[in-house]
Amino acid sequence: MSILNTDELIQSLEEIKKRKEMELPRLLRPYFEEIDMKNRAVLVFGSRGVGKTTFLLNRFRDRRMLYLSADNPLVATTDLWSIASTAFVRGYEGIIVDEAHYARDWSVHLKAIYDAYPTKLIIASDSSSLILRQGIADLSRRFSRVRIPLMSLREYIYLRDGALLPLLSPFALDSSVVKEIMGSTNVLAAFEEYLDRGFRPSYLEWDYKEQIEHIIEKTIHGDVPFFVPQISDIHFRLMSAVLGFLAISKVPTLNIERMCREWGIGKRKLYELLSVMDATGIIRIIFKENDNRTFSKGEKIFFGDPSFYSIGSKNTGTRREAYVAEAFEDAGSRVFACPDERNGDFLINETLVEVGGKNKKKKHADFVIRDDTDVPHLNCIPMWILGFQY
Repeated sequence: MSILNTDELIQSLEEIKKRKEMELPRLLRPYFEEIDMKNRAVLVFGSRGVGKTTFLLNRFRDRRMLYLSADNPLVATTDLWSIASTAFVRGYEGIIVDEAHYARDWSVHLKAIYDAYPTKLIIASDSSSLILRQGIADLSRRFSRVRIPLMSLREYIYLRDGALLPLLSPFALDSSVVKEIMGSTNVLAAFEEYLDRGFRPSYLEWDYKEQIEHIIEKTIHGDVPFFVPQISDIHFRLMSAVLGFLAISKVPTLNIERMCREWGIGKRKLYELLSVMDATGIIRIIFKENDNRTFSKGEKIFFGDPSFYSIGSKNTGTRREAYVAEAFEDAGSRVFACPDERNGDFLINETLVEVGGKNKKKKHADFVIRDDTDVPHLNCIPMWILGFQY
């Protein structure tokens, strides 16, 4: 089999791009409209399946941009510099590099392309924010960052029904907006569907359980090794064990000493694995405020995507907390574990909240967030409302 020259490669990549553009969905996540990309060099990151590729292909559909996915075997035959320089000679306005960390010496080449072609657009995407930290130091000064979060309940309803409902601020509710939403859809039923499958627009394409399994497998075996030096088979098995434990445990934390003893690894390596799992979106580590320890398991560890709990026993209590943490963090809030669990579960932008189901009291918290009610009252916030922040 002959290796394509750069011109032939670009032609093949253009054909791939055209096929992908033909498959773009009719309805796109409303969040995409809010993304500002004024800089000519941008890194777009977010968990697998949130729609990064769809966003980029749609955003630059009317411009002559060369799109390539760095995990394409054809791309591995050459380097980003050669591809980009040839594309620019052929008149392309810029280059979009999907799954950037798969490209050989990606950071060196992106910096060189940026410096050598000051009028060209350079867009890179990846599933982890670690890509900048793993790149050369000054790359982060050149590239602005755009994070695409998991899909909100509001977006799920839009993709399902075509109805774009208004936004809500959980701690400053507008009763007329709440009534409008409740009058437009069976919001609790939609919320239950959403918790099981609605955090990624790819739920529309094929079996969601299979997608989750594929995402976990691809992230652990395809992404994590790029960011963890000297990784071995025992580390892969340990990460799977961590996920298995989180799926069934009613206590969202890990016994670090016991895991290290049972698996025969050091604490530093386990903390490193957990940190990368968090950065790639498989898990979500919640710390206490002002926890500045270099190595820490945090106070609580959840699945990064609450729908991951749907493939096991659902673990309702833990999933509630996982969703609250996800919903607020993805909306841009600062989420910490409560300094004293007797007072509440989370500290969210200085607001203390307690999370639960039927009959849950707010203890000493400012608000209780419950999943068994659809109407807010007193200091009680229905959990579905968190899904209308974006």
